[in-house]
Amino acid sequence: MICPYSLAVWGGVQSQVLGLSRSLRAKGVAAQVLAPCDGPPPEPWVTPLGNSIPYAQNGSFAPLAPDPAAQLRVLAAIWDERFDLLHLHEPLAPGPTLTAVMVKPVPLIGTFHASGSIAVYRWARFGVRRLAARLDTRVAVSPEAAGMAKRYLDGNYDILFNGIEIERYSRQSSTMATTGPTVFFLGRHEPRKGLGVLLEAFQQLPADVTLWIGGQGPETEELQRRFGDDDRIEWLGPITETEKWARLHAAHAFCVPSLGGESFGVVLLEGMAAGTPVVASDLPAYRVVAEDGTHAELFATGDPTSLAKALLTVLNGGEAVSRRVDRARDRAGEYSMNRLADAYIARYQRLL
Repeated sequence: MICPYSLAVWGGVQSQVLGLSRSLRAKGVAAQVLAPCDGPPPEPWVTPLGNSIPYAQNGSFAPLAPDPAAQLRVLAAIWDERFDLLHLHEPLAPGPTLTAVMVKPVPLIGTFHASGSIAVYRWARFGVRRLAARLDTRVAVSPEAAGMAKRYLDGNYDILFNGIEIERYSRQSSTMATTGPTVFFLGRHEPRKGLGVLLEAFQQLPADVTLWIGGQGPETEELQRRFGDDDRIEWLGPITETEKWARLHAAHAFCVPSLGGESFGVVLLEGMAAGTPVVASDLPAYRVVAEDGTHAELFATGDPTSLAKALLTVLNGGEAVSRRVDRARDRAGEYSMNRLADAYIARYQRLL
């Protein structure tokens, strides 16, 4: 399993790589992860490829490792370990996955995560199509991701939605105390994640509501200057997975106010699995997961007033909110990482 992004940086692709590898190993597959790591590897079966450099990509910053040293390390690991198969996440991203595509020592399966627009796909369409043709099996995590890849790369794509490690969320019992209604946000502080919209909406909520803000990013300092006088807001900074689970269970609403560029709503599934009411932007990828509002309260994307009303609806509770939480927990179970691992194992076996 090769990941182009640093495992020291929180991200959706990184969490999928680690979670899927854990599930595969539990099922008897000798999965090893090769990835950049800015620091010690997070698991003993991760081979670090060196440090990363942040690159602007799809409205965000991707911690990639395109340097020659990282490519030499991935080539050495591939030749030394003699893997039967390589599973590449974002296979055409600059760095170790692209290097693996170019040398192709064994069969390759590639998973495409991104939606929106990738500049290199537009600028070098002919070249990336030829590289993509070296993949033996192509998978996309959503119809949006498949549509973007097909538009630039051609080819056929199996749709395998992202998964979550259900047992890691459902078995938690939070001992974290709250003093009143509490809203939780966790994500990178950058424009497309919509934290600014949430903070504007929060100004319209009652005085007894608390906002937990996890993560950090390029917008952190500016947003703290604008909203730092509000003592109802707790700026948590980066948090551990354990703290994330605890706060998900303790919060009364989990808010995902992204503005776009999302190919799948795995973060919604995390809130659903924890039994926490989810409030999310009305993005196409999120509508798929929430089934048009059946499993989450959706609001008009980018509209602080609409978001404030949605949060009030959830925080006021009631039977309708409780029923939605129960349905959402069942919905999250449909996306278990174990099911996803079984789907990939079937493709590995066919490919080999």
